[in-house]
Parts: sequence; structure tokens; C-alpha cells
Amino acid sequence: MKKVFWIAGAAMLLGLASCASVKNFVAPGPRIINLALTEEPQANRYVELDYGVRLNVRDARSNSRVLQKYDASATTLPQVQTDPEIVSFVSESTRRYMRTMGFNLDSDVATDYMLTLSVREFNLGFLSGVGWSGTVQLNVEVHDQDRKLVYPSVVAVGRASLGGSGNDFLAGARALNTAYANALKDIDWDRIAFFLKRAASPVLEKNKQVTGAGNTALESIVIRWYVDSTPKGADVSTRIVSSTSEVKNTNQNYVGSTPYETTETFDVKGLTFNNSGNVQIEVVCEKPGYIAQKKRFNLRQAIEQKEISTKFNLVKEE
Repeated sequence: MKKVFWIAGAAMLLGLASCASVKNFVAPGPRIINLALTEEPQANRYVELDYGVRLNVRDARSNSRVLQKYDASATTLPQVQTDPEIVSFVSESTRRYMRTMGFNLDSDVATDYMLTLSVREFNLGFLSGVGWSGTVQLNVEVHDQDRKLVYPSVVAVGRASLGGSGNDFLAGARALNTAYANALKDIDWDRIAFFLKRAASPVLEKNKQVTGAGNTALESIVIRWYVDSTPKGADVSTRIVSSTSEVKNTNQNYVGSTPYETTETFDVKGLTFNNSGNVQIEVVCEKPGYIAQKKRFNLRQAIEQKEISTKFNLVKEE
């Protein structure tokens, strides 16, 4: 009988010990990966751009788990969090990266281009015998002032591998930060800067339309006007005559009297270098007692010659 009581007592003590161990068990907290920009770009590379750029970063990950592969444990996948949060980190660090290169961020809402970075992957993995691997994928798009896509969707990819044990999450952090730095280097910054620089000649941006924002090579061309008449003192008016739907016809606009001489830049809405051959500017010369005369000039020729020059020999009315 004593033996029975002893066995029962031992079982009770084991049960209490088991309950106590379950009660005191605390699951390990999440591992923290500290994100950092570990490489700086070449400074002041794009300091002479004509337009600014606005940065928009969005989360486009289909799987938001940071640690996606881990075979150091057969039963558990450690919880991993980043500090700071990924989207805010990418936004802040990319801005710093771009400012170092010389991009003008948030310059003018009317003329700024929009750079959108969509975070498609930002994850970490560990394989025994191989080590830590980081992968970052950023989808890149650029829109112009009219929100027209000018730089199609391109994926910039960064990868990095680093040896270490499954418990060395500092090595994991270095692998992920290196992968992010490689993704930033994989972005074609020269191509993005190309859109932020006004072309030296309209021929280099044949389909870029004049909108009035002053962001085209056409609007930077200075045209010399010289209109004279015999006799002098005649009124000079101009109007646009278009055979393309992209440019509208206009009414006559009085500009001055002969001899009329000035220099002006183009502000013909919808005009491009390619459609300029289908657009004319009509010059009208009028003086009381004389027959009104008109002459038309092809805008393509005016663009190439950078001049509109003519003389009217007015004829008296009978």
C-alpha cells in the first residue's frame, strides 16, 4: 500500500512540475533586422537638370513576410521584423540617395516628373551550408507632368549572399541591406535623368507636345520676327492655320505695326516637331487705303531657320 501511495505522489509531483514549466514558457520574440543604406552613389552627378522629380513609393509585395526560407530549424520559422518599416525606409533612403546624385526633389508641382517605385520583393532566406541570401525587387515607372508614362515598367533587382549561422541575424541584415543597395544601383538613373533634361534640339524630342509649361525644346527656340512694308505703318496680325487635329486654328492676333521686329519663343499648344510641317502661321498686313495682304509660313521651316522675315509691297485701293 505504501508503494502505491509513493507512485501516486511522484506522478502528482511530475504533473505539477509539467504544469509549472508550461506556465513559465515564453515564446521567443521577433528578430529585428535593422535596415540601412550601406552605399552612397556618386555625388552631384545630375545637378544641371531642367526639371524636378517627385518620388512615390508603394508596397506591391504579394508576400509581406521578411524571412521566407529558413532550414536551421525543422519545426519553427522565426518571426522577423524590420526597423524601420520597409516602405518608409525605401522612401526616405531613396530620397537621400537621389539628393546625393543631384536630383531636384519636389521642385515645382506644375513641371515635376513622377517617379514611382513599387516594392515587389524585400525578403531574406537562410539555407544550411550556404548562408544568408537577400532579395530586393523594385518596379520603376516615370510619368511626365501630364501623368503620361514615359519610362515603362522596369524591374530593378538586387541580390546578395553572406555566410553565417542560422542564429546570426546580423549577417542576415547585412545580406538584405546589400541586396537593397544593389537594387538601387540597378536602376537606370541616366535614363531617368534624360527625361528631366530639356533636349538641345526639337529633333531629339520629335513627339513632345507644347503645353505651355515651358518644358519642351520647341519652347526654348527663339524665333526672330521681321515684317516690313511699303509704305510703312501698316498693321501686322498673325494667326495659326493647322491641318492637324493636335493643333487648333486661331483667330487673328494684332502684334504691332511695320516695321515690326521682335524675338519670341513658341507657345503653340499641341505643336511637336513632327506635326510642325502641317502647321502654318499666317501674317496679315493692313493699312487704310491699301489692299490687305497675307503670307503664310510653314512652322517646320521657321523652326529650322529660327526666323520669319518678309516685306509687303502694299497696293492702293482703286
